[in-house]
Amino acid sequence: MKKFAVVVSGCGHLDGAEIQETLMTMLAIERSNCDYELFAPDRDQYHVINHLTMEEMPGKRNMLIEAARIARGRIKDVSNLDIQHFDAIVFPGGFGVAKNFFTYAFDGVKADVLPEIAKIIKEAHAAGKPIGALCISPVLIAKVLGDVTVTIGQDEATSDDIIDMGGNHVNAIQTDVVSDRKNKIFSTPCYMLEASVEDIAEGAENLIETMLMDM
Repeated sequence: MKKFAVVVSGCGHLDGAEIQETLMTMLAIERSNCDYELFAPDRDQYHVINHLTMEEMPGKRNMLIEAARIARGRIKDVSNLDIQHFDAIVFPGGFGVAKNFFTYAFDGVKADVLPEIAKIIKEAHAAGKPIGALCISPVLIAKVLGDVTVTIGQDEATSDDIIDMGGNHVNAIQTDVVSDRKNKIFSTPCYMLEASVEDIAEGAENLIETMLMDM
C-alpha cells in the first residue's frame, strides 16, 4: 500500500490550511486504496483571522494544534517526518502556506521559507518522491526547488512570480493537473480560481491519481 505524507499549515483558509482541499486530498488518497499521515510545524501561525468578519484577531495559534482539528488529533510535528517512510508528499493550499510556510504573502519573490518545510521538500525531491501541490502551494515548491513546472491556475501576477523564482508556469483550470514528470512535481489550481467543493474533490482526486502513475 502506497503511503502519502500530507503537510498542512493550520486550520482555515485565511490563516492556515484550506480545510476542503485538505479533506478532499485525504479522501482521494483513501479512495485510491492508499494510506496517509498528516504533519504540521509546531510553530505559531503568522496571525489569526476571524473567518466570519475576515478581520485579524488578537492572540496566537499554533499550526500543529490547529491542524489537529482537521486530523482529529492524528497528526505529528513535521520535524519528525522521515520521507523515506513515505512514497509521496502532498501540500494542500490555503493562505497559511503563503503566510506560515513561507513569507510570500508579504515578501513576494524574496520570501523566506520555514527551514523544516524547505528541508522536507528538498529531501523528497532528492529521493525522487512525487510532490503534490494544491492551490498556492506550487509557489512554495517553485521557491524551494527553482526550475520546476507548476500551475496556480491563470493569475498572471502569481505566475510571473513563479517565473522570477526560476520556475515555469502552465495555465490550467480548477481540476487540471500539471505534471512535471522530470522532477515528479504535480500541481492543481483548486481555489486559486473560483471553484465549488465538487471541483476541489475532482482536482484532488485527479492529483492523487496522476501522482500514483509515477509511484
